[in-house]
Amino acid sequence: MAAMTTVQVIFSVLLMLSALALIISVLLQKGDEGGISALTGGQSAGFLGKNKGKTAEGRLALLTKVFASVFVVLAMVLIFL
Repeated sequence: MAAMTTVQVIFSVLLMLSALALIISVLLQKGDEGGISALTGGQSAGFLGKNKGKTAEGRLALLTKVFASVFVVLAMVLIFL
């Protein structure tokens, strides 16, 4: 088994940090309380539904997507190193 290069170690550490950030951001999000009624359109899109991106939950959801993207990209880069 070959030793890891410095670049591989750096990307591995970044991958672990992004995984930790992704876990924390997912755990900080509120659960979806709509349940099965959300599938049938049980709630109408009110003010908060239209402006979700401007709320704290919207920003946290965006941050989660960014962390997930970074995680996937780093994992793909590590495959080819």
